[in-house]
Amino acid sequence: MALRSAAAAAPRSLRRLITGTSTRTLPIISHAIHDWEKPEPSTNAFLSGRLFSSASTSSFIPPPLPPSAQQREMPEPSTNLFVSGLSKRTTTEKLHEAFAKFGEVVHARVVTDRVTGYSKGFGFVKYATLEDAAKGIEGMDGKFLDGWVIFAEYARPRPPPGNNGFPNGSQ
Repeated sequence: MALRSAAAAAPRSLRRLITGTSTRTLPIISHAIHDWEKPEPSTNAFLSGRLFSSASTSSFIPPPLPPSAQQREMPEPSTNLFVSGLSKRTTTEKLHEAFAKFGEVVHARVVTDRVTGYSKGFGFVKYATLEDAAKGIEGMDGKFLDGWVIFAEYARPRPPPGNNGFPNGSQ
């Protein structure tokens, strides 16, 4: 009878095991219930004592940043802007319309995936003058477009063809 009352307090999977067993397996089940009722040792003592003790200090020192990452060159001001963080729903027309508020937009283009036709998340806007481009960056950088925060900056020139983006031209 004590086994049945312990079975009522046991987890569901253990209860199913107890109710459909023979007398031969009952001693095994009673040991399982007894072990289940024992409180587990506190893991907090282990964590606070060994892993996070104040006596041990981490010797990990992050590697220094390469010079190229420390001082990332700012792109030269140009009339062409790179816009990132675009939503998949953003179209070329919406991009043109959003940036036209800050100057005369000559051309706007959202780069799309060839298969799905959805935006890849970035695009380009070309203004008529440098002043308009500066106003476009100031007006749209960090602002919302189609529910997403977008970032606008001067576009960097394309690398020369043939080197595949590697500095020494080989791989």
